[in-house]
Formats: sequence, structure tokens, C-alpha cells
Amino acid sequence: MADSSFDVVSEPDLQLINNALNTARKEIATRYDFRGSAASVELNDLDLLFKAEDDYKVGAMVDIFKQKAIKQGVDLAFFDFGQKTEDALGGTIKQNVKIKKGIDREKAKEINQYIKDLKLKVNSQIQGESVRVSGKNKDDLQKVIQALRGASGSLGLALTFTNYR
Repeated sequence: MADSSFDVVSEPDLQLINNALNTARKEIATRYDFRGSAASVELNDLDLLFKAEDDYKVGAMVDIFKQKAIKQGVDLAFFDFGQKTEDALGGTIKQNVKIKKGIDREKAKEINQYIKDLKLKVNSQIQGESVRVSGKNKDDLQKVIQALRGASGSLGLALTFTNYR
């Protein structure tokens, strides 16, 4: 029997993020506390930019976006919400939220060690910004996927699985 394999990656689904962003924009446009406001949300490459007149509105927009993202099935671990608000042009406040993509070398080593600690008959190797897991038994590969899904919070990454063969 030939080896089966899959890749562990951290790739956000930008279409789902866009859907969440659009539904958040619609809600912001209809909310009473945002009437006449210059509140806006923009997506530039892998950055979300929330702009409004004050910290309260920026915080409310971020919360609305989080709710919509969860409803779309987007893991919030893909986002770095830790950045502070700062002053922007025209007396507005802005907050930049980075979309995380890819697995850095240190996290890849952590994932590799985690897979080894499962003591299943699988091999894992780091390939750029992903980790390739291979083995003869498909059940073992499924167990690795389940274990990594459960551990993604403690690893601090949103993990996705691709190229399952």
C-alpha cells in the first residue's frame, strides 16, 4: 500500500473573510450608533483597517467583525487583534488588524514535535511554511488531524489541512 499524506498549513480563506467583512459593513451601516459616522473597514492585502471617530466605535466595529467571522467559520486565531488604536487623519482613530498566514520555523518545529509525541506510525517534515505528514495507515493520519485540531489553540495558530492523498 502506498503512503498517504497531507500538509498542515495556516492559510486563511480570504473569501470567507471577505464575506464576514461585507456583512459587518452592512450591520455597521444600519446601526443607530453609527448614523452619520465616518466609520469604515478596509481590507488591504493581509491587513484589516478599522477607522472611526473614537475608540468605542472602533472597538464596536472589531466586535461586529469577530461575530461575523465566527458565523462564517473563520478561526479568530488567523487575526492579530493585539494592536492598539492610534490617531489617524481628520480626527479619527484607527486600528490595524493583521491576518496571519503561514507557519514560521519555530511553530513548525513545535508541530513536528507534537506529532512525534503522539507516537503514531507517521512521518512529518517541515516544507517551507507547511508541515508534510505521511504514513501508510490513513487512520493514523486522521488521528493526527484530530489531535492537531484540538491543539491549535495551545499552538496559537489556526491550522488547515490540504493535499490529502
